[in-house]
Amino acid sequence: MIVQRVTRWALTSHLCARVRFTCRVPEMARPSSNLTKFREEFAKANHIAIITGAGVSAESGVPTFRGAGGYWRKWQAQDLATPGAFSRDPSLVWEFYHYRREVMSSKEPNAAHLAIAECEARLSQQGRSVVVITQNIDELHHRAGSKHILEIHGSLFKTRCMSCGEVKENHKSPICPALEGKGAPDPKAKDARIPVDDLPRCERQGCHGLLRPHVVWFGETLDADILASVEQELEKCDLCLVVGTSSIVYPAAMFAPQVAARGVPVAEFNTESTPATMRFMYHFEGPCGTILPPALARHKSEPI
Repeated sequence: MIVQRVTRWALTSHLCARVRFTCRVPEMARPSSNLTKFREEFAKANHIAIITGAGVSAESGVPTFRGAGGYWRKWQAQDLATPGAFSRDPSLVWEFYHYRREVMSSKEPNAAHLAIAECEARLSQQGRSVVVITQNIDELHHRAGSKHILEIHGSLFKTRCMSCGEVKENHKSPICPALEGKGAPDPKAKDARIPVDDLPRCERQGCHGLLRPHVVWFGETLDADILASVEQELEKCDLCLVVGTSSIVYPAAMFAPQVAARGVPVAEFNTESTPATMRFMYHFEGPCGTILPPALARHKSEPI
C-alpha cells in the first residue's frame, strides 16, 4: 500500500488522519533526463498521477510566503496559518487570506497548468486517465480546465464553518464587506481589528457561525477521505509525475518515492534537484512551464 497506515479519529466535528510510512525506499541509479525514453513510458501509461507543488504556480506569480522575503507584513505563513493564530486573532488571519484571495484574481494558469489540463482531456478520449494530486490551494488547476483534482491542502476559495462544519465554495470578492480594502501586505499597514461578528459568517439557516478558510494549517492533519482517494489513485497509476514540489512537505513527500518503490516509472520536473530525486527514474530540470508541455504533448502513437 502507498499509504501504509491511516489512523482515523474525530477532532471536534472534522475527520482527520495521521499517516505513518514504514516502507523503506531504496535509491536508484542516477535518474535519466532522456525525454524520448520518458515519452515511450508516457505512450504506454493508462493511469497517470501528477503530483504538483508550489513550483508549478510560481511562474504565474503566486507568492509562497516562505523563505527570504516571503513575508506578509511582518509575518510568514507559518505564523498565521495555524489554529492558534486564528483563535487569538481571527481578524488578522482573515486579512491575510483575503489578501491572498484577491491576489489570485490577477493570476492566470501558466503553460504547465494548461499542459496538464489538455493532457487529461485528450487522454480521457482514449480511455486513459490523469489525476492531479496537488498541494496548492490556489485553484489554478481548476481554472486551467483540469477535472480530476485532489486538493490535499484544501482551497483558498472554500470556507468551513467553525460551528456546523459545513464546507462551501466561496468566490466572493471581498468575502465580506468588512474586509473590503483590507489586507495590505506593507509592513507599515495597520491591522484592521475587525470585530469577530463582522468577519465571514456561515449562511446556513440558524447557524451564523464564524467561517475559516478551508485549508490545512500548520499543526493540522490531512483529510482522511482525501488521503484515501490519493491512496487509490497511487495504487493504480502506471506512471507518476512530480511537478514543482520540493519533496520536503510530508506526507506528500513520500507519495512518489513509494510509487517508485513498486517499480512504477516516476519523473520529476523541477527547477532543481530535491531530496527525492535519486529515487526516481527520470529528472528534468528547468521551469515547469517550459519543460512540462513537451513531455505531455500528443505522442506519435496517439490517435488524431
